Amino acid sequence: MRINLVLAGLAALAVSACSAPMTFQGPMTAAYEVPPTNSQGVGTIVAVVYPSTRAMTYTAEYKNLTGPATAAHFHGPAAPGANAPVVIPSTVTPATIRGGATLTPAQLADLQAGKYYYNIHTATNPGGEIRGQLVRAQ
Repeated sequence: MRINLVLAGLAALAVSACSAPMTFQGPMTAAYEVPPTNSQGVGTIVAVVYPSTRAMTYTAEYKNLTGPATAAHFHGPAAPGANAPVVIPSTVTPATIRGGATLTPAQLADLQAGKYYYNIHTATNPGGEIRGQLVRAQ
């Protein structure tokens, strides 16, 4: 009976460790755009993913763009320096963008591999003004 309790406790600990949230983040700058822009805009993107449900929440903060943000979204899969299609759209709000999504297993794998970036667009830079590659926070 005691062994069963120990085994059950270890199993619960293993499940808990597997479903611990993972944080991904990246600075956003014009230099990371492909091709780079001349913007003075900067920002950060932080995403938290719960592996057991693949639920993701995110916050993007930005400032000093050439004008109001016209679009923002996650792109992937792409390594730094490469472009990729939009995979998760965002609703644009001034200064701080918050949202959430449920990732597919393939999207979660690409995010974990560092193949997602977040892009904020403006009228001056419709292809993207600032960009940040998401990497796992340590």
